[in-house]
Amino acid sequence: MFDTTAFLTDLRAEMVQCADPAHRDGLRWFFKEAISPLGVRSSELNALVARRWRELRTLDPAVLLQMCNTLWQSDVFEDPTLASKWCSRAVSKLGPAAFETFEGWLSTRVNNWAHCDVLCTGCLGPLLMRHPELWERTLPWLASPNRWLRRGAAVSLVPPGRRGLFLDQVFHVADALLTDDDDLVRKGYGWMLKETSKAWPQEVLDFVLARRARMPRVALRYAIELMPADWRRKAMER
Repeated sequence: MFDTTAFLTDLRAEMVQCADPAHRDGLRWFFKEAISPLGVRSSELNALVARRWRELRTLDPAVLLQMCNTLWQSDVFEDPTLASKWCSRAVSKLGPAAFETFEGWLSTRVNNWAHCDVLCTGCLGPLLMRHPELWERTLPWLASPNRWLRRGAAVSLVPPGRRGLFLDQVFHVADALLTDDDDLVRKGYGWMLKETSKAWPQEVLDFVLARRARMPRVALRYAIELMPADWRRKAMER
């Protein structure tokens, strides 16, 4: 029987052992929001995810989700990232019932773009690709006062967008957020359009050209970043 308490105690000891105080201080400086990192570098964190996954891969989905929920309740900066990366590996067996849990983390626990993006690109996006009917449940996020739900509505479409999927949904979200006054939301939907342009370059260019007079420049620059230079010049013209 899996002992969640023992696993998390051992996990914390391993994280403390590989923590780098200089990296910890750099993270605190980098993020505008107040965070409490241990200072585990991304390479170490990813190695830890892979190593400990051997113990988690056969867990009952409900047990895994509950363990990850415990990590999401933690104030340690690295913990939600670990939880999201493990849930990402288990999306296929977690199934559509996990949507409510993921949405709860996004709406109540996320307080920085890094946690928003690892959850949305690693968990919500892949879940939407497997269960497209869930996308409609993200529509209320577009009008939410919570910036992370609005950004999340866009960033969750990054994985399907880069694979040439959900084009209509991508444009719907971009239109809904087009003039959002939050810079992180603008960058989020700009990133979504940029990734979608890998599969649909002409369609994304046409979308941008039709809206460039109203589209914030930061979102526009993100959206066209991967396009040929002459396309970028055309899109940036006033």
